[in-house]
Amino acid sequence: MKKTLISASVASVLTLVSFATLAEGPSFYGRLDLSVTNSDEGTTTQNGKEGTVFENNFSNLGVKGSEKISNGIELLYQMEFQVESTTQNDEVFKARNTFLGLKSDAGTVLVGRNDTVFKQSEGGIDLFGNSNADIDRLVDDQDRVADGVWYYSPMIGGLVTLNATYLMDGNYEDSDEDQYALSATIGDKGLKAHPYYLAAAYNTINGTDSYRGVAQVKLGDFKVGGLFQNTESQTTDQEGDSFLVNVSYNLNGVNLKAEYGQDDAGYGKYFKNSVSNAGSVTGTDVNVTQITVGADYRVSKSTLLYGHYAMYEGDHKVALAKIDLEDDNIFTVGVRYDF
Repeated sequence: MKKTLISASVASVLTLVSFATLAEGPSFYGRLDLSVTNSDEGTTTQNGKEGTVFENNFSNLGVKGSEKISNGIELLYQMEFQVESTTQNDEVFKARNTFLGLKSDAGTVLVGRNDTVFKQSEGGIDLFGNSNADIDRLVDDQDRVADGVWYYSPMIGGLVTLNATYLMDGNYEDSDEDQYALSATIGDKGLKAHPYYLAAAYNTINGTDSYRGVAQVKLGDFKVGGLFQNTESQTTDQEGDSFLVNVSYNLNGVNLKAEYGQDDAGYGKYFKNSVSNAGSVTGTDVNVTQITVGADYRVSKSTLLYGHYAMYEGDHKVALAKIDLEDDNIFTVGVRYDF
């Protein structure tokens, strides 16, 4: 069975390579991101394990492209798969952003599986994204969803974009609420066309109502940013605020980064995993603090070396008794290769 699975995986990769080689439109791409991590509690590691572990940070394979089908209309497509074969995981492939779409002067419409526009509103604020210090360790609603429709307006006045995600009711019969997300962005998330990025977003997907504001600005070699989010359950009284601020500085090609965050909502992965590991229940008066410092260096256009230290601590109340969460200290070094 394992030989058959490995053979099928290799055949799939070779087919994609051949397809990308022979066809002019589609482009084959991928990422291999591996790190070595030491964690006191394993509350934020990708596999939930403490001690020294290897982490596979969302390595993936994909193919994407576009094709003009009439004057002013382009067909867009993407198929992307997460690859887990470098670590102990029986599920070699997982679904990632896969969709068909149309692009015209009226905007872009996508159908399929994709990150919600609420998640996308983060822009470039997530300095440690796709690692054990991703912002989803502190905040909720960083969702990739299927059976949805996405709309992105053309840039209005060369500055503003309006965006929406809507999930089809028939595919989510267990939900009593319409599931959608909205966002408005100003500037450039890459901080290239404009040295600033602003976003406001609203989300009703996956059982919460959430509001988010994001701001980031480039000042010479510095990038300074912040995120604020309010998250409220649609079925319980759980509600609270989260925020983070960060800064990065380019020192002769070495990107130095620091981030500070607080959360009293209790929806982030650190809090959820800490409570679960302790065999406890989610309490009230949640208080979580996160500090992360790190650096990365691009050895070449395709290869990035990185490392960081993250500290998480917090507490909550259960039946009026204050319960301290286990502090978690996480040290990580890794390499990312894009092709």
